[in-house]
Amino acid sequence: MHLDEAKSGKYVRHLLRESYRQDGKVKHRTIANLSRCSPDEIQAIRLALRHKHDLTSLVSLREDVSLQQGTSVGAIWTLYDLARQLGIQAALGSTRQGKLALWQVIARVLDQGSRLSAVRLAAGHCACDILGLESFNEDDLYENLDWLDEHQQDIEDRLFASSKRSGSTGLFLYDVTSSYLEGVQNELAAFGYNRDGKRGKRQIVIGLLCNARGEPLFIEVFTGNTQDTATLASQIRKVAQRFGGGEVTFVGDRGMIRGRQMEDLATHGFHYITAITKPQIESLLASGVLDMSLFDQELAEVVSDDGPRYIVRRNPIRAAEMDESRRNKLQSLQRQVDRLNQYLEEHSKAQVQVAVDKITTQCRKLRLDAWVQVTVQERVISLGKDESALAEEQKLDGCYVLKTDLTPAQADAKNVHARYKDLALVEWAFRTSKTVQLEMRPVHVRLARRTRGHALVIMLAYRLVQELARRWQSIDATVPEGLDKLKTLCMMQLVIQGRPLCNCIPKPHESVQRLLEKAQVTLPAVLPHRGVHVATRKKLPSRRKNH
Repeated sequence: MHLDEAKSGKYVRHLLRESYRQDGKVKHRTIANLSRCSPDEIQAIRLALRHKHDLTSLVSLREDVSLQQGTSVGAIWTLYDLARQLGIQAALGSTRQGKLALWQVIARVLDQGSRLSAVRLAAGHCACDILGLESFNEDDLYENLDWLDEHQQDIEDRLFASSKRSGSTGLFLYDVTSSYLEGVQNELAAFGYNRDGKRGKRQIVIGLLCNARGEPLFIEVFTGNTQDTATLASQIRKVAQRFGGGEVTFVGDRGMIRGRQMEDLATHGFHYITAITKPQIESLLASGVLDMSLFDQELAEVVSDDGPRYIVRRNPIRAAEMDESRRNKLQSLQRQVDRLNQYLEEHSKAQVQVAVDKITTQCRKLRLDAWVQVTVQERVISLGKDESALAEEQKLDGCYVLKTDLTPAQADAKNVHARYKDLALVEWAFRTSKTVQLEMRPVHVRLARRTRGHALVIMLAYRLVQELARRWQSIDATVPEGLDKLKTLCMMQLVIQGRPLCNCIPKPHESVQRLLEKAQVTLPAVLPHRGVHVATRKKLPSRRKNH
């Protein structure tokens, strides 16, 4: 690594460059343009490079030259370089708003929280030096969410173009989830089917479109009472209009792709892979389209000339889980019966019918009423089984049927089955994004456009986490553990006459170096010191509670 100086008239250009050999030829790569640095700063950098193998020798040059610990660099540089490799930096652009958006994405991976916490985080990491940012506060980040919403289409188009260059196929995985809200002021909040099991909470509905590798391409936020099927039309439109269409297959969970959605896909020349519900399976069995013997095979299919194609399978592990769950529910109900029988025995004036009503209600709640019979004899409640009804209930345990309009020539049964199982990649994206690793909730914004911007930040952050998890798969470290270790790598500031002039990065610890190598990230030797101070507008209260 060296300084390259060139003069043109009264102008002087300084570049920080490194040399490398490729195909037997020596080539040069520009790392940073230092032309804005003062002559003193250029001289300090030149001295630092000259003594990079022993920075302590700089102290002996002058009494007013010293080294001091700077901000953390390991984790933020890793995420920054990864965002560059994945095309996220290019998709966001090089404007101030694009750089602020990139910091929001990196901050979400480093330490989840509000825009206020993201500003405070920047003070401990060299965000401005790496991203080339001027000072900002939480208001700038809130306004940046507006910018993200306004430019979401352009950002996603660039991401999709990058995905196509990396060899993505025409297969799209789509699923939806919901995220509950603590407040009631969000413009998209509404009551609906809550997948988080939070009764009485308003929510938003989120649709995520991924490519065949499970890499997120598009995220959309809907009002909390939007039906799953109603979210698919906009995804079809985006693929057809914005992404160019072509040979495309949509993969959606059961109930996602139905009659109207299938017609919409066919109109655009698209195909689908989905699963049908249990009532639909029973209807096909009753009409003779399917036969129970098909479920005895490892993987069977039914192909008709003018109708859809069905892929049939029974999962024995899932069947065993359902049987075990049924037994556990029955044992729980029996324990309640035993308690009530003891109570009736000890309290002669207690009404038997009240106890029977409690058992019947609980039986219905546990969905055992189809084959469990509640009887009473001499103030003693007992449970009985209807074996024929139980056999009917167990008939479809672990059974599922996939439905597709792809012909066997386009995709065989194993391929269709494997592509449907790839929906687990989208489910994993939701799990990672909604829990502690990225914390989509709590949503610290109220406006609809900022909620959409917040969701886009989460999607881009998940892409970084997903790629880090893939690259660190061979080492014994989770993504949070690896980032925590990388955070320990701090810069060393070269200070001359009390002024920090440049940031030198020391040789990493062996464990940190291994993380960098596995992440395919190379640290620079020197970073410019911009001297930008980042602070929040809102200050912590002067009187705080002691916990």
